[in-house]
Amino acid sequence: MFRRNLIAAAVTLAFVLPPPASAQDAELAKIRDEIKQMKDAYEKRIQNLEKRLSEAEAKAGKAEATASKAEQSAANAESAASSATAARGGENAFNPATSLILQGAYARTSQDPNRFQITGFAPSGGEVGPPRRSFGLGESELIVSANIDPYFRGVAIAALAPEGGATVEEAYFQTLALPQGLGLKGGRFFSGLGYLNEQHQHAWDFQDAPLVYKAFLGNQLRQDGVQLKWVAPTDLFVELGAELSAGDQFPGSDRNKNGIGGSAAFANLGGDIGASTAWRAGVSYLSMAPNGRAYTDTDSAGGSVTNTYTGNAKMWGVNGVLKWSPNGNSTYNSFKLQGEYFRLRQSGALTYDDTAQAAPMFNARFTDYFQTDQSGWYLQGVWQFYPRWRVGYRYDALRYGTVSNGIVSNALGPTAADFPLLASHRPTRNTLMLDWSPTEFSRIRLQFASDKSRLGRTDNQAFVQYIYSLGAHGAHKF
Repeated sequence: MFRRNLIAAAVTLAFVLPPPASAQDAELAKIRDEIKQMKDAYEKRIQNLEKRLSEAEAKAGKAEATASKAEQSAANAESAASSATAARGGENAFNPATSLILQGAYARTSQDPNRFQITGFAPSGGEVGPPRRSFGLGESELIVSANIDPYFRGVAIAALAPEGGATVEEAYFQTLALPQGLGLKGGRFFSGLGYLNEQHQHAWDFQDAPLVYKAFLGNQLRQDGVQLKWVAPTDLFVELGAELSAGDQFPGSDRNKNGIGGSAAFANLGGDIGASTAWRAGVSYLSMAPNGRAYTDTDSAGGSVTNTYTGNAKMWGVNGVLKWSPNGNSTYNSFKLQGEYFRLRQSGALTYDDTAQAAPMFNARFTDYFQTDQSGWYLQGVWQFYPRWRVGYRYDALRYGTVSNGIVSNALGPTAADFPLLASHRPTRNTLMLDWSPTEFSRIRLQFASDKSRLGRTDNQAFVQYIYSLGAHGAHKF
């Protein structure tokens, strides 16, 4: 374009300038002739380029029209098949996050884990004792989660037992779009009661649950029901929650009745203290109505006896957590202090039944009032003293409180010796752990404990535990 303008300017000057003198006529005529030749050549070349451009544009237009026609044909075909493939389309859109938690341990204990008990707090419900001696698998978890649609999310967690088989640990839906900070959960889930209960075992700072969780919640409370939470739109963390459930887990039981068997409520507050410290504190309440909750005991003659409890179980508790790390960066150095206190009261009737024995001691069933008022707590601290290395200490204690057994008090036949699991005792335990986490997906832990859960016996325990996380895995709770 610049050269065309230059030629045009030269031509213009050539014709605008006044006629030269006679001596220069021949030279000027020659220059004008050369300029004219150059102009004709460039004009011809430009015409050829413009022709080629027009032909190329025509070809491109034809190709675009052909592609547009093909796209329209494909769209028509897809529209025609949409009704037949709607279900398959939904399956293709299902792309859940999947993860697997692998756990195992080597255990060494001075007392037989098969004879474990928390004396004075029977029944303690569930499998709450230490793992079997020597090498053994822990409970592995298979986790599947995904958003169902803009309104709901679904989570399913299957617990793979070391002995084989699987149980549904959690399977619930959550709302995603309720207004005003509300959230609804329904299905099977770990209760929001307390602090530790809602966390999965692989996220705990120690290999096992505190004694108060074992004695009052059978290790961990799992609900079949619904939960409603509300989080306030404030800088201070404010969370309120309520749950309604079937109440079939300890301290409740399967009532085989219509209606609601259990309820829970909790409130939590939290916030920051400067740039390095964060805290959370909460209160919680649980109410259950067990009906025929059974446990096995041994009478004074060594025979097996089945005892059942029917009545109510009410528990309230407080919890607190304090976390510190320099300017909120826990990569190198951090500390967490955590503690919980629970008080459990039961009031109802206890039935003593030895009729199933080959040679029963009493050959009879006795029923009378049964009341307990007991409590327990734990306090633990975990210090990350070096990247990927942590050390921690936990102290557990249970208070026997008062246990009133009408069968014994009213001298119906069985004596206190026929209820050894209800003997007065104040269990305690000291636990020390050291763990190494090469990455956020793996952890190896060494743990030692002096466990005085059994009357007159101390169980010295040593565990080497591994925890590995495969696949997608969400962040752990505060």
